[in-house]
Amino acid sequence: MRDVLVVDDDFMVAEIHRRFVDQVDGFRAVGVARTGAEALTAARELRPALILLDVYLPDMTGLDVLQRLRSTGDRVGVIMITAARELDTVSGALDGGAADYLIKPFEFTQLQAKLAAFATRADALETAGGADQSLIDSLFGGPSVTKTLPKGLGAETGELVISAVRNAGEVSAAECAELVGISRVSARRYLEHFLSTGAVELRLQYGVGRPERRYRPGR
Repeated sequence: MRDVLVVDDDFMVAEIHRRFVDQVDGFRAVGVARTGAEALTAARELRPALILLDVYLPDMTGLDVLQRLRSTGDRVGVIMITAARELDTVSGALDGGAADYLIKPFEFTQLQAKLAAFATRADALETAGGADQSLIDSLFGGPSVTKTLPKGLGAETGELVISAVRNAGEVSAAECAELVGISRVSARRYLEHFLSTGAVELRLQYGVGRPERRYRPGR
């Protein structure tokens, strides 16, 4: 379970984000901060794995919070969640080591995809004994398997499907559908597309009747 600190000066927005986090498997909100000072204190006391950090705070900017965290050696994961679209703000988030950037307002599925991507990167860094190019590309924002999806398939759902396969190790379409929260038919469409691109591999499991199609991460 990954602990998450929500930082936003708007009480209602913070509460919505907290509830969103608690709906994502593997994540739980452990605190809410409404100022930069509160965020720094909470980060030190709660030691979260991830901070959802707004840019516009009453006492300092989220970028200031990020800089202060890094200056103390705190490598906590940070996803900037903000209405700020200025390129210098985005650049500052990248320079400060933010893991991701999500523009408000957003839907639950968008945050869910960001959290799934964060978990995938964190798991890869924790378990990988060595890194091949595909792992490096995924960690450093290289070519994404969801950037060229055919019409009718969404990138955010595609990321969730790929994350489900990677985290489970192997799934059927029905199992994937349950993990992601989509229909089995939709899950099958995503999985078959990723099979055609090499992002996943197929294993046929034989039993009574037709063999079951099971999907695992591509090599």
